Amino acid sequence: MILLDNTVLSNFAVIQQPECLWQAFAEGVGTSKQVFQEMERGVQLGRLPKCDWSWLHRFQLTDAENNQFYHLNDHLGKGEAACLSIAFHRKFKIATDDKDARRWAMRLLIPFTGTLGILAALVRQKQMTLDVSNDALQEMIAVGYHSPVTHLNNLVKDHQSPL
Repeated sequence: MILLDNTVLSNFAVIQQPECLWQAFAEGVGTSKQVFQEMERGVQLGRLPKCDWSWLHRFQLTDAENNQFYHLNDHLGKGEAACLSIAFHRKFKIATDDKDARRWAMRLLIPFTGTLGILAALVRQKQMTLDVSNDALQEMIAVGYHSPVTHLNNLVKDHQSPL
């Protein structure tokens, strides 16, 4: 299972292709209730388009996860803290573009990827062409995604997993 944070969900919402997220991961995808609430606020405020997320599993924190969540929430947003807590306790992976969340994932030995890794995986799995993936990335950048690259050509060609 891979848990998606709000940035990743939002990036695929703005291109109106949320289904790409479940297509990219055979092991299944989900998110925390905290992340989903953040995303819903974005929709209510008109910052994100409404998409069908009925397929997306929303995890509730257990008591043990809740304890770690409170510690992580001192350093991270609620969504990132919840995803990391759940991932750590349930041995899940996470998808986040947040630098601080990635640092915590490394400390906690939680495997992670992000928007670029997902787009590159979709190309490598032949779920999306490189041109379509690059167009999707450009759309995300146009609405505010701070990507370290402007195209995926080298990431896909070199079979690298972008961090």
